[in-house]
Amino acid sequence: MRFSTVPATLLLLFVTACADRGAQPDHQGEWRDVLRHKSAAVAADAKPEHKQLYADSVHAFVQKHPDHKRAREVWQRLQLEFADDLADLGRHQEAIRIYRAVLAHDNANEDASRGLAVAAGRLAVSREKLLELRKGMSERNVASLLGKPMPGWSVKNERPEATFEAWYYRTRGGGVAAVYFREGKVFAAEETAHAKLGRLGS
Repeated sequence: MRFSTVPATLLLLFVTACADRGAQPDHQGEWRDVLRHKSAAVAADAKPEHKQLYADSVHAFVQKHPDHKRAREVWQRLQLEFADDLADLGRHQEAIRIYRAVLAHDNANEDASRGLAVAAGRLAVSREKLLELRKGMSERNVASLLGKPMPGWSVKNERPEATFEAWYYRTRGGGVAAVYFREGKVFAAEETAHAKLGRLGS
């Protein structure tokens, strides 16, 4: 039986390719270790420490292997989710820093651009937004319109007849506006201290 002769140049290329493939680090094992934390982080009964562990492990992997495309995508999504959560809590400055960090690596990211614009717009409220308030609005309605107040910028007072709460906001004019709730519904608002917006529409 005759065997065809393999040209030396092709043989050399084949050996070199195999050697290069063997020399390239395989990160899949490490990535699988990272993903083991995901199931606990996304479970219905997930605790904050589970989510933090998953986020920390993804971040550490990306720092070690910055060219791993899938890991970068997952880390970016986690950053955006965290920034959205911070914005929902009224922690707009912190959210803005994360949105900007995402945009520094992906300046075309629409979610980060949109989140940045919303968070920046809620650092201080406009008079036009305040005038959209109506009596009877729920706290959720107000949060959707103005955002949640920054941590420490709300006061709750429980009385025998009802529970009252006040939310305070910086205004673009440099003052402080207030929205007042009785049993979770708006009943009054002030554009600045002791300067009522006037009669709220029904």
